[in-house]
Parts: sequence; structure tokens; C-alpha cells
Amino acid sequence: MHFRPFSSWGRILLAGCAMLAGAAVVLGQSSSAASAATSDQYASRIDVFTGYSYVAPHGTVDTPEAGGTDKPLDYSAINYGAIGSFAYYFNRYVGGQVEYANHPNGANDGAQTAQAGIIFRYPTEGMAVFVHGLAGGVRLGGPNISGPGQQPKHIYTWGPALTAGAGMDYDLPFGGHRIAWRIFQADYEYWHADFGYQEQIGGRANVNGVRLSTGLLFHFGSIAPPPPVQYACGINPASVFPGEQVTVTGTATNLNPKKTPTYSWSGQGLTVGGTSPTSTIDTGSLQPGSYTVTGHVTEGPKVGQSADCTAQFTVKQFEPPTISCTANPTTVQPGASSTITCNGVSPQSRPLTYSYSASAGSINGTGNTATLSTTGAPSGTITVTGTVQDDKGQTASATTTVNVEAPPPPPAPKTQTLCSIQFDKDKRRPARVDNEAKACLDDVGLNAQQKADASVVVVGNSAPVPAPKTKYQRAHAVTAEQLAAQRAVNTKAYLVTEKGIDASRIQVRTGSNGQNEVENYLVPAGATFDNDVPSTTPVDENAVKAQPRTAPVVHHHHKAAAKKPAAAH
Repeated sequence: MHFRPFSSWGRILLAGCAMLAGAAVVLGQSSSAASAATSDQYASRIDVFTGYSYVAPHGTVDTPEAGGTDKPLDYSAINYGAIGSFAYYFNRYVGGQVEYANHPNGANDGAQTAQAGIIFRYPTEGMAVFVHGLAGGVRLGGPNISGPGQQPKHIYTWGPALTAGAGMDYDLPFGGHRIAWRIFQADYEYWHADFGYQEQIGGRANVNGVRLSTGLLFHFGSIAPPPPVQYACGINPASVFPGEQVTVTGTATNLNPKKTPTYSWSGQGLTVGGTSPTSTIDTGSLQPGSYTVTGHVTEGPKVGQSADCTAQFTVKQFEPPTISCTANPTTVQPGASSTITCNGVSPQSRPLTYSYSASAGSINGTGNTATLSTTGAPSGTITVTGTVQDDKGQTASATTTVNVEAPPPPPAPKTQTLCSIQFDKDKRRPARVDNEAKACLDDVGLNAQQKADASVVVVGNSAPVPAPKTKYQRAHAVTAEQLAAQRAVNTKAYLVTEKGIDASRIQVRTGSNGQNEVENYLVPAGATFDNDVPSTTPVDENAVKAQPRTAPVVHHHHKAAAKKPAAAH
């Protein structure tokens, strides 16, 4: 036999790989649930490995010889071998494994192992590390006996075998992650074989060995659980007014087609029924606000076989009505009427009632029309308010205006023409107010008394005065203007003394109508005499004094002309 043991460095390296792989598994088992779920998609259910194997046994078999002595024979390395294994994983980390390895080499150095055990792995994306422990049997070659000129005798026997090791797999970029390269598998092996007590061919072997393997790994199946059931809710419409119906619909995915799912609905303060993916909600009794509906679907008691979803909807407050008002006509005379028309609109078509009010006048009406009466209302703007109310008590108001025109102002007071008195009869007293004038002046006095705020204007007139012919006439001659002024002053004096009219209420003026008369006028308060009767001239009453009506007639005697002496005959 030949002994080619591994160097100490090789044994240390193999031991380090095994320890590193074991640590990776321990860390993997303590990783988070989220990381585990992600790695499940890279974890196969079955792994089949086949490849090349090299084993370096270290041990001896003591062969008894004649004379009672034992001859130790050493095992040597087996450079060529084949290995295959089948692993079934119960979950992402742990599985069971069976393995067969055959290392035929040399006369009696061959070894075949058939073992089973447990395997631990830590899969990641594209790579996995593992450790395993196996127990089984080994068919081990024993002493190589040959005499001079004889063929070698091959002695094999079965014995127990133990294996512990670690390795690393790398997924190849082809084959859809179904083929991997086992970069290395490093194992420690213990073999025991008893060849019996016979000279030259007997003895016992206890072999410790290191085995290195590499090859291809084939993945089958997956341990990733089926995707969990997912449930999404949709609601339509998402915003309603009280009384409108809401429909909620659930959509479940990842259901098992072999199972019948169960649906249910709930919501705080809601009446939601039905055991189907669709349900309706009656909002008639709901107050305005936001509401949440919860849906539930289940197909079994296990985790991932049920799911919930929620959806929200809003019950809106009824919108208040709106209103607009117009008036026709918008401008009226005092006491006239105007028609008020108001148009109310409810966004939700609620029933509406109308009412009206006015800042002045009176208004009456039902429905969307009313009549405004301006009787007794002052002139100016009247504001009319129309109000509409729905059956929920919500109101809206609008205004319109009606202008009541001011009454037309009374006509401006005008000077009133009264009677006239004449001065044609008394030639010797042409300015005297005679008895015939009394009737007219009585009427003037009566008008003045009845209208205490009015004034009286007396206008004296005169016809042209003939030119004086005599020296006396020329000495006592008066002009027409003077005569007219005297007549006006005398008439005023009569009204003051005889009729009791305050002198301050009487004006005296002269006119130019060319008649021997006095015109009498009544001037109401607010009237302007000069505008009504133009071309008169005020009389200076300090220069013209009144003449008594009873003044005697003055006779003027003229001397007779001296007779001329008769002409001599």
C-alpha cells in the first residue's frame, strides 16, 4: 500500500471551510422573516448532485503474521472517484440526504460508501452554502496479498461509515437557475472495517479521511409557499348625499382554484350585508362624514389564506339652495306696484318654499313671485329680500331693489292778477280812488287776508298827459309817470287804511300800459313778481305821498282879458 496523506495546511483549510459554512447556516437561521421570504424563491425542493471526488484516507490495517506479530499496512490517497447525492428539503434550511460515492483505485485501496443523513443550507440569490452529517456503510478494500508468481487477492468487507462536511454551490447563468456548480464539498470521513483474524489477510482498519468533491447540481421544485391571498376594495361612488346607494366591490388574487373562498363585509355604524365580493350600503340613516368599509376573504385557516381590505366613502352634507331675484319694473311712481320674481335652485332637487320681506311698502306673494305695493312708502330705494328654504332647513336669500320716484314738485307759485280800478271819470282829481274802486279793492283786501304769506303789488298807470297850454297849466303840470305813481300810492293808502292790510305787504310800482288805471296783483310766497310781470318800476314812497280821498277840488280862477277898446270908426 501507498500512503499520500494531505499536508497539515490542507487539513486546516478544509476545517476552516467547514466552520465557515456552519456559521453561515447559523446566521441564516437567525435572519429576519422578510429576508427569509425573499430567499425562498431561490430555494429548491430537491437537489441532485453528481461529480468527481477525491479522497485521502489516513489509517492502517494490522495484518497478523506467523509468529504472532502484526504487520501494519497504510491506506493511500484515491485520486479518482465519483460521487452522487439526492437531497430533499423540508423547508428553506433543512433537508434529508442520501449519498453514494465510489473510489476504485489500486489493488485493495478501493472504497464505496452509501450513507444517509441530514443537510443544512443557507440559500441566497445565486449561491448557497451547506453542511451535512451522514451515517451509513463503507465497502472498504483490505490488505493486498500476493505471493511470488501469484495474482493479487482483492479483499473487501463492509463496515460502518460516518461523514461530516460542508460545501458551496453557485447557480449557473443558464438553465433558469436549475443548474448549479458545486464549487467544493469538503468532508471528513471515518471508516471502520474488520477483515477477521487470518494470517496475512485479516485485521481491523480504522480510517480517518478527507474527501474533496466538485460537480454539477440540479435543482428541482421550490419550497417557496404559494403567494398569500391579496384583497383589494373599490367603492363607487366615493362621495354621496344621504340616501344615495354605495356599492363596494372586493377583488381577491392568488386564490387556490381548488378551494371556495368565503367573503364578508363590515363597517362601524354601517349596514353592510352579503357574502359575495360585491355589497351595497344604504346611506339613508347616515350623518355627513367619512366611513370605512372592511372586506374579508378567506379560503383556509393557514397564514396567507385570508386577507382584508378597506375602502372609504364620504356622506356629504346637503348643499344649500341658491336664489336670485329681479323686479319689474325697477322704477315706479309713488303708490304703484312692482312684480318680484325669485328663482330658487336646490342642487339636490329638494322641495323649496319662498318668503318675502321689504324695507318699505308692503309685499305679498306665494311661490316664486310676489307683488310689492309702494302705497305709503317714501320716495327712494326699497330693498326687497326673497328667501328660499329646503326641507332640510337650509336657506338662501337674495335682494333686489325698486326705486320709488319722488312726486313731481308743485308748480312754482305765480303772481296772481286781481282786478283793476279806473281813473277816467274825475278829470279834476285824476289820482283819486273813487267809490267805484271800492268793490275791486275790497276783493284785493279779502285775498290778502286769506293768504297771509302773500304780498300785494299795486301798479299805477297813466295815459299820456296832453301838453299844457296855459302858463298856469305849465306851472302845475305833472307827467304821466308822476300821475301813475300818485295813483298807486293812493290805492295802497286805501288798502292800508280801509282794509287793514299791513303796509309792509304792499309794494307800489308804475307800469307803462298807457291806461289810466291801477292794476292789482297778489304775489304768493315763493313767486317772483319781476319774472311774472316785467317792465314795472318801484315808486319812491318817500317822494310821493298819499292824497286823502276827501280832499276838496281846487278851483283855479282866471282873470278876464281886458277888452280892447273899440276900434274907431
